[in-house]
Amino acid sequence: MQPQPAFLLHKRPYRETSALVELLTLDHGRVRAVAQGVQRPGSRSRGRLQPFAPLHVTWVGEGELKRLRLMESRGAAALLVGEGLLCGLYANELLTRTLPIELPAAEVFAFYTALLEALPRPDGRAVALRRLEFSLLDTLDAAPRFTTPEGGELDPHGRYRFDAPSRAFVPGEPGLDGRTLRLLAGGDWAAPGLAGPAKAIARAALAPLLGSRPLRSRELMRQLAERRRSPSH
Repeated sequence: MQPQPAFLLHKRPYRETSALVELLTLDHGRVRAVAQGVQRPGSRSRGRLQPFAPLHVTWVGEGELKRLRLMESRGAAALLVGEGLLCGLYANELLTRTLPIELPAAEVFAFYTALLEALPRPDGRAVALRRLEFSLLDTLDAAPRFTTPEGGELDPHGRYRFDAPSRAFVPGEPGLDGRTLRLLAGGDWAAPGLAGPAKAIARAALAPLLGSRPLRSRELMRQLAERRRSPSH
């Protein structure tokens, strides 16, 4: 096979010197594989196989669990700290939890790449995360429909709640105003005042895919926010 652009989403030890890895790849979506020998002291591959580092990889195997053959660096890892790092960990955990094995997801890969470029800058994080989340939802045929359940247009003067079963919006309080929802439907993510509503809609739409088990990265973000609010900080 031709080398695939890829990023590491998750890694855990496997046997004595190997690792089980989850990769996001350009043409094959999420790939699960064994990286043999990467835990061995002195392994050159060990330094390459890091989160947020762009890779080229190849693998062999017919089942869900592949065996990595080639693993080369194709650039420096994104340098993430603090909130930017937690956002990156959230993206990795989200994709690992929701993206089926080997479901083609080229658009998700593109928005993930753009996210890593945006995360070092605080002002770019929210929009980049929302674009990744909505791309993921679209890939999984779970994207919100910015209409009523019957397919009708939203009244810009009305208020609506997201209805998970229909993936549409029903009239109700408390809710989001129709004008805001129509702006989001047009992809106007960066407009003033849309960050909060976009986040709320993405979270509601992702909830059925994630199930009841909480995301560890969300808990870490909550703890970071609480420390920042603490009078001792």
